[in-house]
Amino acid sequence: MSHARSLVAISPPAGGASTETAGGAALDVAIVLPTYNERENVSLVIARLTEALAGLSWQAIFVDDDSPDGTALEVAAYARVDPRIRLIHRVGQRGLASACIDGMLATDAPFVAIMDADLQHDATILPRMLARLQEESLDVIVATRNGEGGSMGEFGQRRVLLSRLGQKIGHIVCRSDISDPMSGFFMLRRSFLLGVVPRLQRGGFKILVDILASSRRPVRAGEIGYTFGARCNGESKLDVFVGIEYLSLIFNKLLGGFLPTRMGLFLLVGGLGVLTHIVALVSFREIFHTRFVTAQVIATILAMIGNFYCNNIITFRDRRLRGIHVLTGLIRFVVACSFAACANVLMARWLWHSGIPWYLAGLAGIVLGSAWNLCVSTQLTWGQTAAAQSQLLPNQDSSTSFATDLAADLTDLAADLEVSR
Repeated sequence: MSHARSLVAISPPAGGASTETAGGAALDVAIVLPTYNERENVSLVIARLTEALAGLSWQAIFVDDDSPDGTALEVAAYARVDPRIRLIHRVGQRGLASACIDGMLATDAPFVAIMDADLQHDATILPRMLARLQEESLDVIVATRNGEGGSMGEFGQRRVLLSRLGQKIGHIVCRSDISDPMSGFFMLRRSFLLGVVPRLQRGGFKILVDILASSRRPVRAGEIGYTFGARCNGESKLDVFVGIEYLSLIFNKLLGGFLPTRMGLFLLVGGLGVLTHIVALVSFREIFHTRFVTAQVIATILAMIGNFYCNNIITFRDRRLRGIHVLTGLIRFVVACSFAACANVLMARWLWHSGIPWYLAGLAGIVLGSAWNLCVSTQLTWGQTAAAQSQLLPNQDSSTSFATDLAADLTDLAADLEVSR
C-alpha cells in the first residue's frame, strides 16, 4: 500500500546558522507563529514584532500548514529580504500543537515564544517575558488573561465561561499552579523544552497544557498579565471539536501518555458508532419487528456512515476530507469496512443461530467489525502520511498481520456456516 509523503519545507535564515542573525549576533529569542489562512496578518505581525523587540536579536518562525490563501508565499517574500524571518511550509500536515513543536525545534535560540499570528496576542510584553525568564531562572513564563493585569478583552460571556471551564480541567494534569493553562501565548527555555518534548502529543490545540503536564518535575512558571485583543483578519479556528481534542489530551495525560490523542478520538468515535448500532438494532427489532439479519445489516450501515463522518470531522480533522473528496472518502471507507461489515453480520448470524441471545450476538459482531476498522479502514481513507499513521497505529506490521488472520477466520466461519446448512 503506498501513501503520499508529508512534506516540510524550511526556508533557512540568511547568513547560515539559526543561532545568529545576519549581523552575527547570537539570538536572544525566537518567536514561533503557527499559521493557517493568515496572509493578511503577516505584514502586521512582523511590524509589531519589529517594534516590540527593538534592541534584541530575534527570529520569527512562521509554521504554515499549506494555507490555501497563500500565507506561505507571503512569509517567503519577507524571508528573502529579512534574515530574521523564517518559514516552515508543511504540506500534508495540519494541527496547531504539531506546528508549535516543529517550530520550536527548528531553532537553537535559548528562549522560544509561542504566539498567534492573528494579532490577538500583545507582542509588546515579549521583552518583559524574556527578562523574567532570564532573571528568575523560570522554565516557562505565561501571558495570562486571568492574572493580575490580564483581561479577556472583548470575549463574550459564553466564551469566557468555556475558557474558565477549560482552565479548571487543565489544572487536573498541569504540574504548575498558573491561572491560565489554556493560554496560547507563552515563552520557555529551550533546555526545558528538550526535556519534555519526547512526551508531547502532536495532536490538539492546547500545547501549553501538554508541556506543563509532560514535565517529570514541578514546573518553575511565572505569569505576566495582558489584554486579549480582537482578531484583525481571518476566522477563529476554535470550535466544538477543539474542545473534544482538548478533553482527549487531558484523558491521555491522566493515563500517563499511554493512549495517543488520535487513538483516543478514534475510540471515542467508535463508541458513538457502537451506540448508534445498538440503538438502530433495538429499534428495528423491537419497534419495527424487522428480521434479525435485516436489522443487523441496516444498523451496521448506519453505524458505518456515522463513523465516517465523525472520524472525518473529529479524529482526522487535520486531514479532513472536503467537497467531492468526502464522497470518494466515504466510498473508500465503505469498501474498506465491507469486510468488517460482512464479518459483523456473519458472526452475529452464526451466534444467533447457535442459540446466543440476539443482543449478545449483535455485540459480538460489533466488536469484530470495530477491530477491523481500527486496523485497516482508517489507513485506506485518511492514511496520507506515515507520521500521522504512526500516531494511530504504531505497529503497521502487526495491524496487517491482524487483518490477514481475521480474513482467514472469516473464511473458516463462512465454511462452517455453509456446512451447517
